Amino acid sequence: MKIALLSIGDELLCGETVDTNAAQIAARLYDCGLEVNRQMTVGDQLTAIADALATLANDHDTIIATGGLGPTSDDVTAEAAAAATGDSLVRNETAHAHLVAFFRSRGRELFPQNEKQAFLPSRATVIPNPTGTACGFRTLLGSCHLYVLPGVPSEMRPMVEESVIPAVRERAGIPMLLRTRVLTVFGISEAQVGQLLSDLALDGIRIAYCVQFPLIQVRLRLTASPESGAAALDTAAEMVRSRLRDAIVAEDHDTMETVVARLLDERGLTVAVAESCSGGLLAKHLTDISGSSSYMRAGVVAYANDAKNRLLGVPAELIERHGAVSEEVAAAMAEGVRRTVASDLALAVTGIAGPTGGTDDKPVGTVFLSLCDHNGCRVRELHLSGSREQVRIATTYHALNWLRRHLLASDADDRGRSRP
Repeated sequence: MKIALLSIGDELLCGETVDTNAAQIAARLYDCGLEVNRQMTVGDQLTAIADALATLANDHDTIIATGGLGPTSDDVTAEAAAAATGDSLVRNETAHAHLVAFFRSRGRELFPQNEKQAFLPSRATVIPNPTGTACGFRTLLGSCHLYVLPGVPSEMRPMVEESVIPAVRERAGIPMLLRTRVLTVFGISEAQVGQLLSDLALDGIRIAYCVQFPLIQVRLRLTASPESGAAALDTAAEMVRSRLRDAIVAEDHDTMETVVARLLDERGLTVAVAESCSGGLLAKHLTDISGSSSYMRAGVVAYANDAKNRLLGVPAELIERHGAVSEEVAAAMAEGVRRTVASDLALAVTGIAGPTGGTDDKPVGTVFLSLCDHNGCRVRELHLSGSREQVRIATTYHALNWLRRHLLASDADDRGRSRP
């Protein structure tokens, strides 16, 4: 089956809105053993939409279109679909009843402008919208099946899941399931990952690499019957683990954050963080997990030097002697926040995120991390590249990974320089 996605909206073409719908639909189809062959974006012009539908229908069995089903004058997708299919727009009573019920349940008035959303091609079948006003619809464009959905992601997602995916899978005659294993990698490049896995023989299993800076996901996919395939994927995952070893930081639905949270909980330990160049990102990642209050004691963003002194007890003379970006100050920050909030562990970050502020001795991207526990503080020095945001994000993940490895009692050479 050949599937095309059509994203509709001027806001997509001018860059005001990122098209997440196409990515989400494609990923969901792929999980079900279906692949998208083409993706197209057009603006809110009736002719452009109708022409795109006709073009895609010539080469595809299925089109899934999103956007242009709202109540305003530039929402013309239903009209364009009618034009492309040689149909006419009529008031669909099912769609109208949905509109009336939607507004009544919320104590709101149904304005005449909203009535537009009940007008669909006469031969179309309604696709229910459980969360919004605009029903979707399905119809035929020659022999091509056309599914039209709202562009609002929160409305589109359940409609795809509940109505589109089952229909497309049934038409495709797919009795098989796509089984997937995901291994998340940090600390080595995509090229290194590819080299380490280049001669891996994975019979029938597709391997793909997805870079989500600064992480890399190694995705193993196998199409198999519901009763089989799991063992083969488990074997393949173990083969990947044997090659990538400690670079694997999470698997499947886990993230580095959930792994760290689980390790802290299992060990009954608490953590606090003191940040400068990362500006609170480390605390954010640690508290993104529900229930983080059980292990997260506090986060302090001490950007200015006097704030490091007053909030964390870092001696002013230490900053003056070594500079705010130094291993001595990083250790003092970690020790200070641990002492202040009585946490078991503390992480500190200080560095130069750029694009200004670098020197010959300490160029942009120089970062010092410190990890402190009852045995004292250890420090790591990093030299990172990229934009200001990339340096901050990479710094955060290096700190999280160091904490993860510490909790797992990883090999000592990753623990940094010890400071009494």
